[in-house]
Amino acid sequence: MLDTNVEGVEQTVSTGRLPARGSVDAVVAEAYERNRGSSDGAVADYIPVLAEVDPELFGICVAEVDGAVHDAGDSTVEFSIQSISKAFVYALVCEEFGHAEVGERVGVNNTGLAFNSVVAIELNDGHPMNPMVNAGAIATTALMPGTTSAEKWEHIRTGLSAFAGRNLELDGVVYRSEAETNQRNQAIARLLQSYGRITEDPLEIVDIYTRQCALRVSAHDLAVMGATLADGGVNPVTRERVVSAEVCRDTLAVLATNGLYERSGEWLFEIGLPGKSGVAGGIVTIAPGKGAIGTFSPRLDRAGNSVRGQRATAYLSRTLGLNIFASSSAGNANNEEQP
Repeated sequence: MLDTNVEGVEQTVSTGRLPARGSVDAVVAEAYERNRGSSDGAVADYIPVLAEVDPELFGICVAEVDGAVHDAGDSTVEFSIQSISKAFVYALVCEEFGHAEVGERVGVNNTGLAFNSVVAIELNDGHPMNPMVNAGAIATTALMPGTTSAEKWEHIRTGLSAFAGRNLELDGVVYRSEAETNQRNQAIARLLQSYGRITEDPLEIVDIYTRQCALRVSAHDLAVMGATLADGGVNPVTRERVVSAEVCRDTLAVLATNGLYERSGEWLFEIGLPGKSGVAGGIVTIAPGKGAIGTFSPRLDRAGNSVRGQRATAYLSRTLGLNIFASSSAGNANNEEQP
């Protein structure tokens, strides 16, 4: 971890606003219309049940920090959250243990390797590099409070439900399908145990992790969950505080650098926002202080990211002015205001 030496210094934030609600509705509808005809990509098939999903499904939702929600298409169709769960479980663990300890135990740096890489663990003496790859996510799940697997699982389920503002349920079909094919994650967990990074039964931890990935959400849910991170940890719909503002900051920083795995640099370059994808076709993207975008479309590119979801998010980022790196000259703006 960098020695930044800013303990005790008050955090100052800079946020903006989205356009008027009617304008956001129109932009979301346009993002849907522009991309719904695309047939690029293919549904995931390495988890058997995911290969059976309707590839034509496509939903978009934008949730604002003031509670306004804008939906288009199949935004309420449920699917398994998959790897997107990593971001919110990480936030819950950070809330429990704090910035420094989780940063030390799980890491925050990009591996530059595949999300399920075993090599990355060996190259770093058994230390997970970040919580968005499988090794770091499994280590993060192991840190969840609870003396039993059932207690840890319930803490995850209720925590992610608080982010969504409704009770999330397990997709038993997806869970069983993944549990039958998760041997690589079991191997990763055993390797972490051999390095002392997991002290519990590694197979029980993988089972909990498999369950968290099988929780059912919609694009609407993802937008609300993301907007909770955008609003300093307060759910914009229920107004319940889920995590602290400091935890949101840390989570978004990790997502910005690692949320799209080895494509994270490209994502940040093109979209300009922290985000997280899942192989069921979901993507959540967060604009700090403004809101979040949730998309769902099952056809994926070769990196495992939803094709229509990426394109819709790029359009929304540009048209709604969400890119955190975008700016215009103050001098030019002043000149435009003069007669």
